[in-house]
Amino acid sequence: MEHFDVAIIGLGPAGATLARRLSGKMRIIALDKKHQDGNEGFTKPCGGLLAPDAQRSFIRDGMTLPIDIIANPQIFSVKTIETNANLQRNYQRSYVNINRHAFDLWMKSLIPDDVQVYHDSRCRKIWRDEEKWYVIFHANGEEQQITARYLVGADGANSLVRRYLYPQHRIRKYVAIQQWFTEKHASPFYSCIFDNKVTDCYSWSISKDGYFIFGGAYPMKDGQARFEALKAKMTTFDFQFGEPLKSEKCTVLFPSRWKDFVCGHGNAFLIGEAAGFISASSLEGISYALDSADLLSHVLLQSTSAPNAHYQRATRHLRRKLYGKILKSRLLTTPLLRVGLMKSGVFHIHEAR
Repeated sequence: MEHFDVAIIGLGPAGATLARRLSGKMRIIALDKKHQDGNEGFTKPCGGLLAPDAQRSFIRDGMTLPIDIIANPQIFSVKTIETNANLQRNYQRSYVNINRHAFDLWMKSLIPDDVQVYHDSRCRKIWRDEEKWYVIFHANGEEQQITARYLVGADGANSLVRRYLYPQHRIRKYVAIQQWFTEKHASPFYSCIFDNKVTDCYSWSISKDGYFIFGGAYPMKDGQARFEALKAKMTTFDFQFGEPLKSEKCTVLFPSRWKDFVCGHGNAFLIGEAAGFISASSLEGISYALDSADLLSHVLLQSTSAPNAHYQRATRHLRRKLYGKILKSRLLTTPLLRVGLMKSGVFHIHEAR
């Protein structure tokens, strides 16, 4: 049975960044559900917008994005819609429109060859015994088993590692549903849609490479029905759909308390959305994935005697920032406050006609 310094479960932006940072300094194995080539296998449903905080992470790393992951068009505002009050406002936003699946594959491609990566693999079971972590996974048509000193959960909203470490932990979850349509709008746009009769979270639309993506985060129980109800409403606001070309669905976390952020224990660590590191006000998670991976890489490379406590301290400012997003989300998802803010016209940019 092979032994590694670090076993990373999941190679989204968080896991891929950590693997790259630790390469050449520790012996790493990384397991990922995605194929590395093409669109086969797992793809994460995501609108694919890089927020300014994520852009800053790339600046600190001295990295630039390849042109083949950039989507068209680049739009500099978000049309914010309050359906029940029939309000629309236009707010400036500095997102970079990307192809999310291509972005994830690019992030993985940056991992050096000394990291042992298993694509299209499934982690089946983990446990700890005698100061080692044991991992059973399925890859290359067979079941395999390894041990590691450190275990890292970078495996997203439904994290196996988080569920093992915190079996009693409960965090609010929504089902994110989005559909792709042929773009029919004369002027492409982004939108953020609030309708508390449908969801106490929010919905969105994005124009991308000749497609129109419409989606949102809805209560788990009847999410599909709520999604369809909102889609029918949006025709009033001149949204044009047609027949969906594809539908996507995944679980998304919605932190609402300080204790929703969990960092791990016993030489196991959580990064990215697996740790609850996702913005409650925008559901943006890429920047926190990159930042938490960066913080953990420094902790592991310092070889401290108490790495979990060190990582807990290192992420304190990140968790404070995310708690601020929780407070912001309470403002945005409270109809009276939201309508008052939109009616005030603060930050609204009028479009020339």
